[in-house]
Order: sequence, then structure tokens, then C-alpha cells
Amino acid sequence: MAKNDPYAALRHKEFNIFLIVRFALVFGWSMQFVVIEWQVYALTKDPLSLGIIGLMEIIPALGMALFAGHIVDQREKRNLLAICIAAFSLISFGLFWLTTPQITAAWSTNSILYSIYALVFFGGFLRSFFGPSIFSLVALIVPKKIYPNAATWNSSTWQMARVLGVGFAGFSISWIGVHWSLCIIFGLVLFALAVLFQIEKKPILNPKIGEPMVESLKEGVNFVFKTKAILGALTLDMVSVLFGGAVALLAVFAQDILKVGPRGFGILVAAPSVGAFLTMLVTAYIPISKNAGMKLLVAIFGFGVCIIVFGLSSTFWISVVALFFSGVTDGVSMVIRQTILQLKTPDHMRGRVSSVNSMFVGSSNELGAFESGLTAKLMGTATAVVFGGTMTLITVVTTAVVSPSFRKLDLRKDVEEHEKAS
Repeated sequence: MAKNDPYAALRHKEFNIFLIVRFALVFGWSMQFVVIEWQVYALTKDPLSLGIIGLMEIIPALGMALFAGHIVDQREKRNLLAICIAAFSLISFGLFWLTTPQITAAWSTNSILYSIYALVFFGGFLRSFFGPSIFSLVALIVPKKIYPNAATWNSSTWQMARVLGVGFAGFSISWIGVHWSLCIIFGLVLFALAVLFQIEKKPILNPKIGEPMVESLKEGVNFVFKTKAILGALTLDMVSVLFGGAVALLAVFAQDILKVGPRGFGILVAAPSVGAFLTMLVTAYIPISKNAGMKLLVAIFGFGVCIIVFGLSSTFWISVVALFFSGVTDGVSMVIRQTILQLKTPDHMRGRVSSVNSMFVGSSNELGAFESGLTAKLMGTATAVVFGGTMTLITVVTTAVVSPSFRKLDLRKDVEEHEKAS
């Protein structure tokens, strides 16, 4: 195998199976997010209701994150992920059932709305287990020396699934409606569950099985806060996602500002993911471990600029281009962050570190959705988006000034050490 083989991770059969499962889940989850946002806004015509979707998911996701990480580090990863997927299928079926003609005719709008929120809340509980399980499983499938390459393909698959999932969701709503779109999602989840069992069960590498939960959680949190590279990357990404959450308001832009309907909505939602996916494909050929800290700062600064341009635009294609380049910069950020996590995290702590990551970054998606909905209610939609982009720029500049060590972060030595270890 060539030293810089861009397809190194893809030469492992189980990793390819893992990517199929990952693709089906993310495609379905992304499609479901778009369909539910469209349905909720169609029911309420209130941007705050979109923010509440994020709030309903973040409460259990944030509350359970650390406990989930402890459980993941104590359990076999494949079967635990299978349990999560099976539970997710119940959510998908529940949403499909809620949109049947019989239910929509018999139930009040509030009853349907609150039931959707309840299922989203259950999804947030599952979300706290999904991230650590997936992060830990992929590290058991590929050799350590190709972690950076595996992180790139894993992130690329995630983005490609988002591109197709959110894009297809907009067209699917237009072609077959919300109800049958949710049926497709249910089928995808069942498919992912069936394929997952093509991966063999993996050993539990944690030497402290049965360790008291409090001690376990304390060890995981302390590790993250003592590892400056991980802490800096998570903080930057958290702020950019929290304040740059324009995606949560795209249903408002599509229906009330740009007036482009469900197909235009699908294009808007897909644009950032297209940009991120293309960027990640490039990084498979051009490693970005050199000067990783500075590249991450520049990428997130560019993301903030793109969000501001989007907020100021009243022209559909300018908005699409701004969202596309926000995805380009976000793709760089994601690959660097995932590479830092894979290289800096010991095997026996992957569940807990991934849980802290989900608290910083994953949950900030939902908190960002709530922040965007709330600020849109208070300031107006476009002003809220510009405000978020501006806060992202301020954070990046502040980090660059107060943390020179993060500016100088370089991952080449870590890559070399993992190659020697393998």
C-alpha cells in the first residue's frame, strides 16, 4: 500500500460495509429533519416552532451525552449500534403514522405538533448514543495508521448522504408529499439495520470494565479539557455551529423570503452539503495535517463570511452560492476536527471523548436551531442570520489572538507516530 494511498481505508471490507450503514442512516436522518421542518412550519407558520424542534432534541442529547459515552466504552460497539438503529426505526415509523390521512383528519394541529416534538425528543436521547458508538466502531475496523484517511472518507460519506438526503427531501415533498417521504425514511433505517450485521462483533478495549460511572466520566472530561488541540477544535466548531445555524431557518427563507417552494428549499438545504462533500473528496488526495490549527481558523472565518452573505442576499442563486461555500469551509473544518479526535484519543476513551464532542458540536446543531429560531423571532430572520455570522467571525479572531499554540497546531508528527505504531 502506498504511503499516501487516498483509498487506504476503502481497501478494508468492513469499513465499506460501515460506510453503507452510515450513508443510509445519515440520508434518512437528514431527509427526516428536512421533512419534519417543512411540516412543522407549514402547520404553524412560526419560525420559533423550528427552534423548538432543535430544543426538543438537545435537551435529552445534552443531558445523556456523558452517560452514553460511559456506556459505549463499557459495551460491545456493533450490537449497541444495532439497538440504536432499531429504536430509531420506531421514531421513523411514528412520524410516518402521524402523517397518515386518518390521523391528520382526526387530530388537532397542536396534538400532531406535540407528538412530533415528543418523537424528536426521543430521537435526541438516541442521538447521545449514536455518535460515540459510530466513532468507537470505526476505530476498531481500520488500522491506526490509516485513521486520518478513514476520518476523511467517513466524513465524506456523511456529507454525501446529507447532500442527497436533504436534496431528495425537497423534491420528495413536492412529488409524493410528506407522508410517503417519511415511509422512505423508515425503509432506509431498516436497510441500515440489516446491513450492519455484516460487520463482526468487536472486542471491548476498555481495561476498566465495571468502573464506577462518576470516575469514568471524570476521566473522560478531564482528558478533553487537558488536551488543548481537542478542546480548541471543539470550541471553535461549537461556536460556528451555534451562531451560524442558518440551515435551521431555510424553510422560512424558502417559503417567505426567496419564495422558491419545496424544490428551491431542497436546493438551499443541499448546497452546503455539496460544498462540504466536494471539499472532503479533495482532502482524501491532499492531506491537511500540516498547519492544521491555522487552516481550521481560516476555514471557520470563511464560514462566518458566507453566512453573512447568505443573510444579506435576497436573490436565490446568490443565496445558493453562499451556502455552497459555507459547506466548502465547513468541510475543511470537519475533516480537521475528526482527524484531531481520532489521532489524539486513546482507544479505551473513544466513547467518552466522542460524547464530549457531541456536547460541544453535535448538540450545538440543535441549540443553534433554537438560537436561530429565537433570534429570528426577536430580530427578524435575515438579521438573525447576519448576527450569527458576525459572532462566528468575532470568535475566530479572538481565538487566534489569545491562543497562539492553537494557531501553530500541526498534526504531521501524530500521523507519523500512528504509522510507526501500526
